[in-house]
Formats: sequence, structure tokens, C-alpha cells
Amino acid sequence: MVLDPTDNLELPAIRGRRDRIEPPEKAHELLAALPDSERAFWAVALFCGLRRGELRGLQWTHVDYEAGVVRVERSWDPVKGPIEVKSSAGRRAVPMAFVVRRELRAHQQRTGRGGDDLVSGRTATEACFASTIASRANKAWKAAGIEPITAHEARHCASSHFIAAGLDWKQISTWAGHGDLRQTWNRYGHLVSGGDHAARERLDAYLAPPSPEPTVAHPTLKHQNPHRGWGFWQYRYRDSNPGYRRERAAS
Repeated sequence: MVLDPTDNLELPAIRGRRDRIEPPEKAHELLAALPDSERAFWAVALFCGLRRGELRGLQWTHVDYEAGVVRVERSWDPVKGPIEVKSSAGRRAVPMAFVVRRELRAHQQRTGRGGDDLVSGRTATEACFASTIASRANKAWKAAGIEPITAHEARHCASSHFIAAGLDWKQISTWAGHGDLRQTWNRYGHLVSGGDHAARERLDAYLAPPSPEPTVAHPTLKHQNPHRGWGFWQYRYRDSNPGYRRERAAS
């Protein structure tokens, strides 16, 4: 009998560099090191978080400067060309930060394209090669002494920036093109600082009983002895109530 020594062998999960996330200042540094012709693609990747196929298939008609959003309406397949987005959740409008608007306007002026033309295409109708985009960017980053980043990692950076800015999680999930908020939380929840301690403090602040207005019945608690319970204050109320004193003297 021949036995396979790998039967029932559990291998550890592969942890690649796809989880790399850079802070905003590093993202700006990455962008600044690129040639002008490459910045629009990477600005949208780093600060809007579009998928690589969505970046390649982006048309100028879907860049809405007036509303301040990039509308994701389609993707690009290396073989099939323009295709539908990954899922129904993939069709979305993602807000453009000032840096994205700046780079897109400059790129549009340089290329003279518009309408249904591709934003980052080799031509107005032919998408760029993902390998070429990566190669040109990597060359610039290495020359500047900066560790290169992938388009997928850039997507993670954008989501992390949304979270760090304190934006609504449901909105972030929509902008990321996730079909379920749980997917977003499972992927990025570890970025939320504070954890249980912060949650406890916020809950305590929300559920804290209102402080009573200073009155004879409820004197200010500013100098209240924390070891004196409600019975002490109840006694003080009775002792200071003229009606109660008269009734007690008559009895």
C-alpha cells in the first residue's frame, strides 16, 4: 500500500504583503515620487480605493467634479475588455479628496481626453497594461528610495484613510464595494484604536445619569462625600424642610 505523507496535512495560511497599509503622509510621498503621467492612476488607487480592473476601465464620463465623486460603473478584464463590475455592490460613487481632484484635472489637461475616453488607457479606448503601470511606478519609487506598493495594497490604504478620518462604517463599506458591512469590519476592524477600553469609556459617558440641579433637596454634588449614600442626602432634605420640621414638632 502506498501512503501519501501529505494526507491530512494542515498548512499555515500564506501571509503575503497584500495587507500593507500606509498612512496618508506616506501615500502622499509615494504619489509625489511618480512622473506626472502616472499620478492620476495612483491617486485614485491610494485615495479612492478602486480595484485594479475598475481603475483600468475608468472613463472620464464617470469622473464627476461637480459632485466630487468617482462613479464606478464597470471594470476591465485582461481578455474580455470592459465588463460589468464585480457585483451589484461594485456599482458605487466614491468621494474624491482634493488630491484626487487635483491629479485628475491635471491629467485630463495633459491628455486632452474626455467623455467616454479611458482615464488611464494606453489610448482613449485601449486600457493600460497592469504590468506596465506597475513597472513604471516601481522604477520611480526605487529611484526615490521608496518601497513600492501594489494597486491592491493602495486600495487598502484608501479604506484605512476613510476609517482614520472617522467616517461612517456603512459608507466606507459602500465605497469599498463590499456587499456586506461585516466584510468591511472583518477586513479593517483591527484598525480601530482603543478597543474595549475606549468602548467602555464611551458607553459610560453615554449612560451616565444626569446631574441634578442644585436645590435644597439636591445640594450641589461638587463637594459631596462619595462615601455618603442617598440616605444621608434624604436626611438633610428632611432636616432642612420647614414643613417637615413643624410636623415633627407637633407630633
